[in-house]
Amino acid sequence: MNKIDLLIGVIIAVIASAIGSYLFIEFFTNYSFIEGVRIMKFQGKLGKIITLGAILNIVAFFILLRFNKEIMARGVILGTIILTIITLLI
Repeated sequence: MNKIDLLIGVIIAVIASAIGSYLFIEFFTNYSFIEGVRIMKFQGKLGKIITLGAILNIVAFFILLRFNKEIMARGVILGTIILTIITLLI
């Protein structure tokens, strides 16, 4: 198992979740991204925003499987698990 590919998968998961969260806040709220994150954290909804942003991880997972990058796809799953744990702690 190549650990660099696994790490790349985790990084892909974090970036995909950040992009998904950004897109959700920009398109579905009336706030800018930074202001939206602050308000959602104050309201206790930041974990839900991160969870909605993680939907892009499914897309990344299947794209990596399509290109036969199984180790990177495992990294995406690991990154999703890490984000889940972080969401539970927020």
